[in-house]
Amino acid sequence: MKPQPPDPPPLDAIDRRILAELQADGRITNVELARRVGVSAPPCLRRVRRLEEAGYIRGYHADTDPQRLGWQITFFAVVGLDSQKESVLAAFERLVAGWPEVRECHMIRGGGDFLLRLVARDAADENRLTQLLTGAPTVARVQTLQTIRTSRMLAGVPL
Repeated sequence: MKPQPPDPPPLDAIDRRILAELQADGRITNVELARRVGVSAPPCLRRVRRLEEAGYIRGYHADTDPQRLGWQITFFAVVGLDSQKESVLAAFERLVAGWPEVRECHMIRGGGDFLLRLVARDAADENRLTQLLTGAPTVARVQTLQTIRTSRMLAGVPL
């Protein structure tokens, strides 16, 4: 078993405002961030670095448009395995981690072992990915759910 990381330092109101601002706009300058949260730039930067080092901030990325980039279909797959042994679960996670079309992989309870979010270029690509899943070692069942539209998709958590 992996040792647990130490508890992160507690957050104060300024830390929470910093996190909220960065969730809303990860490209904000440190000077503007400091202004919005009510501190000067040097301590603001120190706080951001501390939040990064403590794992509160996992990274920064651009929110790209899948359809403009040729990924016309987003679908979910509920995957049930034939065993819940840790070695089987970990092997499945390693397998799908190598598939670029798998954008999220969540171990779940109640109705399956994993919930995946995938993207596909078209229906044929979606079928190919579904066949890869159903044919994967230890996969007992797969239920796919195609997205019709997405009306809300927020990054992060409420702060």
